[in-house]
Amino acid sequence: MATVNGYQGNTPMAAPAGTPSKQTVPTAKTVDTQSVLKRLQSELMALMMSGEAGISAFPEEDNIFCWKGTITGSKDTVFEGTEYKLSLSFPNDYPFKPPKVKFETSCFHPNVDVYGNICLDILQDKWSSAYDVRTILLSIQSLLGEPNISSPLNTQAAQLWCNQEEYRKMVEKLYKPPSA
Repeated sequence: MATVNGYQGNTPMAAPAGTPSKQTVPTAKTVDTQSVLKRLQSELMALMMSGEAGISAFPEEDNIFCWKGTITGSKDTVFEGTEYKLSLSFPNDYPFKPPKVKFETSCFHPNVDVYGNICLDILQDKWSSAYDVRTILLSIQSLLGEPNISSPLNTQAAQLWCNQEEYRKMVEKLYKPPSA
């Protein structure tokens, strides 16, 4: 029986001693963790240098893949002056996949559920590797005042949104401390 390409029939043959073995199965592309680290460090510096009002984020302790963020509700919205804490968890293949972002502070909003999950297209199917932490935080801040009520996670908030007076009362009831 003839030996062809290291096989005798359907059986692989051992390479003779001292012969370098050829790998016939391609290896899966591994994510370059160093480039992800560099990207996140660069985004952190850019965010700190931007001086953007109402948004901030920093790595949690010594883990560059887990950040704590803060956004403040925009002027002339029911959320004006309210500060919200967020968690951002970056996958190993960031920026090719979006981070998981959740509200840590309770937020009564059409596009935020009771668990803090956010319905925002750029965090799902409209994600682009061109987006960065600053873009994400600004988009969420913008979403507060301009929700997508046609795709709500919180249907009660979506129904109330049309009546801003009632919505404001609900937000104040839920989040404003009682007057002393």
